[in-house]
Amino acid sequence: MAHSRTLFGKVALITGGGRGIGAALAGALAAQGARVVVADVDEASAHALAAELGRPAIGIGLDVTDFGAFSAAIEETERRLGPLDILVNNAGIMPLGSFELESDDTVVRQLQLNVHAVIHGSKEAVRRMKPRRRGHIVNVSSSAGRIGFPGGATYSACKFAVAGLSEALRAELRGTGVEVTLVMPGLVHTELAVGVPDARAVRRVTPEEVADAIVDALKRPRFEVYVPAKIGALVTLGAVLPWRVRDLISRVLKADRVLMRADAGARVAYEARAAASAPGARRIQPPRAGLDGGTPSSSLPAAVDLRSGD
Repeated sequence: MAHSRTLFGKVALITGGGRGIGAALAGALAAQGARVVVADVDEASAHALAAELGRPAIGIGLDVTDFGAFSAAIEETERRLGPLDILVNNAGIMPLGSFELESDDTVVRQLQLNVHAVIHGSKEAVRRMKPRRRGHIVNVSSSAGRIGFPGGATYSACKFAVAGLSEALRAELRGTGVEVTLVMPGLVHTELAVGVPDARAVRRVTPEEVADAIVDALKRPRFEVYVPAKIGALVTLGAVLPWRVRDLISRVLKADRVLMRADAGARVAYEARAAASAPGARRIQPPRAGLDGGTPSSSLPAAVDLRSGD
């Protein structure tokens, strides 16, 4: 077994850290003695959680699609706590619905938040970590980053992009001392998955379980982290099976209907609140000027996950 590294004193910045997976991870890292920065578009929740964790944790209001603000948040982190050791790209958005009804604004917004912000954050981290020959980037993707789910086609495309980015970055950084971990949860008990029915054969997990898995990957570095681990076995099996067999298994497990069967009524309150609280929900601007725009594709507003990547 690989030697377990200490996280004591490590400086970690978590995007979407105010609630859900992000908050659970902030607590888990703080319990390990890490110096945590909770960054969240909901500035009040970021400050409240940081206060709960106690010093030296700090809270920062951050819209990750404002790339200038993202860079400034990393700079503030290093100024106040020291060199960045861990970046967790966790913030995300998951609008659900029929692909043909999705507006271009919603597509652009998902690409900005789920992909471009992850690229920008990772690049800023690499530029700091690589010269120091140490650091760890954690990109929270989804099981939808390995398996395409109807009802979330663009979301799946974004999460596949994060997986591809992470794989390429891992290879490019080999031997530099900078490590990359790709996290792929299934359904998690957060508001992002409200109204989404459980899948057969794969249980829904808690934010704390995802956080514990990330902490373990930071202490004993590895690239792929599936939560629950059973998803990894299903992905591996699916990769070697013919599509006809994969489709049959998906239908039997009803995985092909999980997102399509989401209860739109149950999601309205969260999605409306989340979209309204997103600083850039009504603008589309170039990078570093607040790239974050669009209105929802259907009758439901886009669901901005203020707390967890999945």
